[in-house]
Amino acid sequence: MDKYWLERTELLVKEEGLEKLIKSNVLVVGLGGVGSFAAEFLARAGIGNMTIVDGDTVDITNINRQLPALRSTVGKHKVDVVAERLMDINPDLKLTKINEFLNPERMDEILDSAPFDYVLDCIDSVTPKLCLIIAAKRRRIKIVSSMGAGGKTDPSKVMVRDISKTEHCHLARQVRKRLKKEKIDKGVRCVFANDIQDEESLKMTDGTNYKRSFYGTISYMPAIFGLYAASEVINYLLDKK
Repeated sequence: MDKYWLERTELLVKEEGLEKLIKSNVLVVGLGGVGSFAAEFLARAGIGNMTIVDGDTVDITNINRQLPALRSTVGKHKVDVVAERLMDINPDLKLTKINEFLNPERMDEILDSAPFDYVLDCIDSVTPKLCLIIAAKRRRIKIVSSMGAGGKTDPSKVMVRDISKTEHCHLARQVRKRLKKEKIDKGVRCVFANDIQDEESLKMTDGTNYKRSFYGTISYMPAIFGLYAASEVINYLLDKK
């Protein structure tokens, strides 16, 4: 592998750290505003093996916040657009694309398809998110889960905490409540922002793909969530692996 492009990274994490990242295998589920940034910055850090999952296509309403969303990519599959970017960053990346919305019954199959070191849950619908978290926990695979970036505007309030420590996030509250029914009340790392959500920005939907509503979102907040998630994974792999 030509590692000259990772010279600055190696100066910081040393050759041993870089080798850990190159040998790591990461799963990113959801390539919207959070997941697209997370996947790209994992690749830029030198992660050597990645599986990306999303069944959606780029919509013009994605342009305000999602990395793959451009006028020229509207209508294209997000997984294809993101994959092209990742391979342009690192042609040696061993990349698997899964172009589908992960239904609950598929979570087990995906998680058993490779020896993943870390899972990034960037799904914005409660039921699939829960299924992924539960499936990862049962396999004792490390997971970081993104909570709601919508309705939030203060980047200084973004943090990573255990699910039991989340606050002022409606999505996190729903996830916590349903995880308790599965006897899981801690042990899941979450990216969330603890400022109050703007309730006036809420819009209801038709419930397609398990999504019943969404909040208005400003350009930078999902990206910050994605970078926090990527940093959580990278720092874990460097320290623990």
